[in-house]
Amino acid sequence: MINSKNKFLYPVSLIYGLITGIRNFMYNTGILSTVEFKLPVISVGNITVGGTGKTPHTEYLAELLRKDFRVATLSRGYKRKTRDFRIASSSSLVSEIGDEPLQISRKFPDILVTVDKNRVHGVKKILEEYPETEVIILDDAFQHRSITPGFSILLSDFNRLIVKDFMMPYGNLREKSGNMRRADIILITKVPENISPISRRLIVKEIDKAPYQNLFFTSISYQPPRRIFENEKNEIAASEIIDYSGSGIVLITGIANPLPLKEFLLEKCGELTHLSFPDHYNYQEEDMKNISNAFTEMKSPVKYLFTTEKDAVRLREFVNIAEPIRSSFYYIPVGILFLNDDKERFDNLIIDYVRKNKRNNRVSEG
Repeated sequence: MINSKNKFLYPVSLIYGLITGIRNFMYNTGILSTVEFKLPVISVGNITVGGTGKTPHTEYLAELLRKDFRVATLSRGYKRKTRDFRIASSSSLVSEIGDEPLQISRKFPDILVTVDKNRVHGVKKILEEYPETEVIILDDAFQHRSITPGFSILLSDFNRLIVKDFMMPYGNLREKSGNMRRADIILITKVPENISPISRRLIVKEIDKAPYQNLFFTSISYQPPRRIFENEKNEIAASEIIDYSGSGIVLITGIANPLPLKEFLLEKCGELTHLSFPDHYNYQEEDMKNISNAFTEMKSPVKYLFTTEKDAVRLREFVNIAEPIRSSFYYIPVGILFLNDDKERFDNLIIDYVRKNKRNNRVSEG
C-alpha cells in the first residue's frame, strides 16, 4: 500500500527501479564485464538503505576464518577523505580508512584490513602485496558487480524485510527484491531471540528462496561494555561488569538505527539521555561539549557515557577528553547469534567453500 505522505515519490521509485534493472541486465548478459579471482572471495552486503548489521556479520566471518586461513577484508571505507588503496594499521585514522574498517582492524589486528574505492583494483593490490592471502571478504559489496564473488551473503533486516519494501526513494531498496537470487545465503538479521516458530515459517514463505539458497536467522547480541580510553596507547580494554540498575547513562550514537540499543539500555538503567547523530557522523569539538554537558546534568549519583563500537573509533581520536568523562566512557560491542541451532551449519558452509574452492567459482547454480 502506498503511503499518502510519500505517494509523490512512488513514480520516482519506478524510474529508479528501471535504471537499476537495466544495469543488472547488462551485467547478467555480459555487456558490462565482471572479474573473477583465483581465490575464495566472499561478498557480504544488502540491497537496502540503512543498517542491516553488515559489520557484525563481517566480523563474525573474519573471526571464523582467521583460525585456519590468511584472511583479508576489503571495503570502500565509507566517508573517508582518501580514495586510494589503503591498509589499516595501528596508527590509521578514521579519515584515512573509514570507521568500520578501523573497527575491524582494532578487533582483529592479525588479519589484513584494506580499503579501495575501486574494488577490482583493491583485490589486485592485495594479491600483489600479500600473495599469501587465502580468502578475501568483500564488505558491503552485493551491489558492486564489477567483481563476481565465489560466495555471496545477502542481509535483510527482520523489521523491514526486502520482500515487503519498495524501491528508493519511496522505500529503502537500492534494487528490486528479485535480485536476492544472486545470493547463496540469505540472512534475516536483528531477529528477536524469542521469535515464534509460526512467525519464522511465515518469513521463510515470504522470502521464497531458491533451492540452491540457504536461509538463516540471526539476532543481535550486546556484549559487556569496554572502556574507550584505557591508556595512552588506546589499547582495547577488557570487558567489564557494570551494574546498570539505578545508574544514569548518556547514550551517544551515530548509526542508522539506534533504537534497539536505546531500548536495551532503557530496560537496565534508571535515567537515560540519548544524543543521536547521523550515521558515520564526524564528531566535532562542539559535540564533545554537548556530550560533557549532558553527562554533568544527569541527576543519578552513578553515571556513564555509552556509545557504539563504530562511534568509539571516532570518539577515541579526541585525545584531550578530561576526567571524569574519560574514565566513564564505554562502548558496547555487538555480536550475532544464530537462531535455531544453525550456527554449525552456517560455519560449515563457509569453511567448506574456502577449503574446496581454489578458484573463485560460483557455488550455486543460480
